[in-house]
Amino acid sequence: MSLHINDDADAAQSLPGDLAIWIFIFAELVVFGILFAAYAFARSSHVTLFNVSQLTLNRDNGFANTLILLTSSYFVVRANQAIKAGLNKACGYWLSGALGLGGGFLWLKLAEFHQDFVHGINLSTNLFYMFYLSLTFFHFMHVVMGMVILAVVAYKAYTGRYSAEHHTGVETGGSYWHMVDLVWIILFALVYVIH
Repeated sequence: MSLHINDDADAAQSLPGDLAIWIFIFAELVVFGILFAAYAFARSSHVTLFNVSQLTLNRDNGFANTLILLTSSYFVVRANQAIKAGLNKACGYWLSGALGLGGGFLWLKLAEFHQDFVHGINLSTNLFYMFYLSLTFFHFMHVVMGMVILAVVAYKAYTGRYSAEHHTGVETGGSYWHMVDLVWIILFALVYVIH
């Protein structure tokens, strides 16, 4: 009887995509974690202000954006399944769908930012809005970066640069996109929902 013990190399190989993206994702999650902790600390000192200000947010848009990003992550999963089956065009189609949904997220968020500014809400309105605008804009920029990555990966898929055997780029781009989705879910719950 033999035992197989996973060493660090086996563990690293079990991560989808390139190891460098996981180091980057970890660093990004640490930054978001610090920002979320700062938000929670500020909220604990200004509960009434945060609760009253939070009620002015458009939860329907926030929820719609959550559904949009969850769906886009599903499309990215399907893209990964397609490339593992050697279906480059299908991979590209799924990634294009994820890109379209990412664009929908950005459009809806921009519309929400516009309404905020129309109503006089900006970074100096109060502490809650400073956190809300900073966190959501920081995340917005991560969605833009994720869309650039997915666009490059989709182009490479369409042009046959990946195969069932060699598709690390698809997994790498997908891993980053899933991180962007995860951060939004936490942000939505923390800023839009939790009282």
